[in-house]
Amino acid sequence: MVSSAPSKQGSLYLQVLVAIALGVALGLLAPDTARAMKPLGDAFVKLVKMVIGPVILCTVTLGIAGMRELRQVGRVGLKALLYFEVVSTFALALGLVVVNLAQPGRGFHVDVATLDTSGLAAYEGRAPATTVDFLLAIIPTTPIDALSKGELLAILFFAVL
Repeated sequence: MVSSAPSKQGSLYLQVLVAIALGVALGLLAPDTARAMKPLGDAFVKLVKMVIGPVILCTVTLGIAGMRELRQVGRVGLKALLYFEVVSTFALALGLVVVNLAQPGRGFHVDVATLDTSGLAAYEGRAPATTVDFLLAIIPTTPIDALSKGELLAILFFAVL
């Protein structure tokens, strides 16, 4: 017997779209109220960042544990890699098209020499200098350390192990 009630997934998808539309409308119609609600948006983003690591860890670990054959794990991994590559390429192409059409920043006439770059100091030196440094950074000191820092590649590496 097929239920005519909407699925939870479809309902959540619709709720997210409605919330986005309401946020845009609020920003257009009452920008001061929208700015006052910024802490709610910041809290939501922090909550998402908080749960994304454990969700990835559990999903990958349980997914691999549920596989019956090693071949099946390899097949799923290959499909995931292929999906990642295709979607990343599509996102990159879409970004390039939008940048070339919309030309964001055009008309600002900003003198780069006068910009305040003090906010960039926190990010300097964080990126690995070499490929070896990058690969070593994927291996977490401890799984808890990777989870607490939100290092998704390290979490994924641990989950696969």
